[in-house]
Amino acid sequence: MKYAVVTFGCRVNQADSVGIERQLRALGGRVVSAEDADLVVVNTCSVTATADQGARQTIRRIARTNPGARIIATGCYATRAPLDLETLPAVTDVVDNSDKNQLIARLKLEHEIPTAQRFGEGDGPCGETIKPGTAGRTGYTLRVQTGCDETCSYCIIPSTRGLGRSVPLTRVLAELDDVAAAGFKEVSVTGVHLGSYGRDLDPGCTLQDLLTLFDTHRSTLYFRLSSLEPMDCGPDVVDLVARSGRFAPHFHLPLQHASERILRAMRRPYTSEYYRRLVSEIRERLPHAGLGSDVIVGFPGETDEDAATNLEYLGESPLTYLHVFPYSDRPGTDATRLSGKVPGPTIRARGREIRSVGAALASSFRALQVGTVRPGLTIEGGAVVVTDNYLKVRVPTEVPENERVKVRITAAGELITGVLV
Repeated sequence: MKYAVVTFGCRVNQADSVGIERQLRALGGRVVSAEDADLVVVNTCSVTATADQGARQTIRRIARTNPGARIIATGCYATRAPLDLETLPAVTDVVDNSDKNQLIARLKLEHEIPTAQRFGEGDGPCGETIKPGTAGRTGYTLRVQTGCDETCSYCIIPSTRGLGRSVPLTRVLAELDDVAAAGFKEVSVTGVHLGSYGRDLDPGCTLQDLLTLFDTHRSTLYFRLSSLEPMDCGPDVVDLVARSGRFAPHFHLPLQHASERILRAMRRPYTSEYYRRLVSEIRERLPHAGLGSDVIVGFPGETDEDAATNLEYLGESPLTYLHVFPYSDRPGTDATRLSGKVPGPTIRARGREIRSVGAALASSFRALQVGTVRPGLTIEGGAVVVTDNYLKVRVPTEVPENERVKVRITAAGELITGVLV
């Protein structure tokens, strides 16, 4: 069987897709392009209307270019609005997120392998371990948690992912052992609400317990934390990253908005002042750290004054890159019922302004890194190094992919370049 997995959205979805691939490979599947596959799994996102549209367009394109393919849709869009996808051409199954671990059972393939391995039961590793370089992946994305108990007014994810659920430490350890044995050098740790890790387990544990497990793991794996909510990134987390040597100095801390009024309307559980102190303290402790953030523009009720507050803070902040999201109504969220909807042209104009600020922040950070030597991992056949602080540096002397190296950054215009040392 020839298969392809097409993934939209966050790192959690990426990690889920790895689990699906492991099961397919255990059944003898061989990865090919979507145009040549017998089976295509489309793992959808639904964080914005644009994400929904992208999934529909991709499914139609696959059905048009590969009419013989069987297409299975899963992920958050498939959970939120399954009827939207069931009617698309060549879609034979729409699988809810809660059934994603059972997705391979839908194939009804007659292979004599253990049930738990075939159907992906439980939250631990299953199926054949993915090797570095498979489907273009050099680092490994490790999902340790899914779901969210927060009630942000704009977010559909709690209804598409459910309440927070953590992978027990014993299963995390087993997967880490598999990943190290497979030859991976770097692991991106992800969850829908990563900072809530362990709250639902019995006995309970914490994010700090998880990070300590990584810090003391018997391998030489290097860890990169994905998005952390600001209120979960306490001094203990920052301290461990700063002193351990096992963690990338890279924090992605979603602000969403710098206006206190808008943060309250969003029901974000921190203040703008708290966020400002947090990122300033990280910058002081880790001068070369990569610091990213998510920002929503055009939230209902956002005034010109709110937008100016957002723009002013971001422009003077120590952040090094921004992900900018134009607000769009998600059916089922409380924000859809709020008054003061911002006109589309205004949202787009504010988005352009914030993206311009983000580009300036990124440019300034890259310029500051010229002359520094950073550790990193080779990707793209060895022609590019992803540094610990999340820069992609092109190098003239290629070494094998998936090697830990050190690179001196020599120039940082539109293209960042460097030399291996």
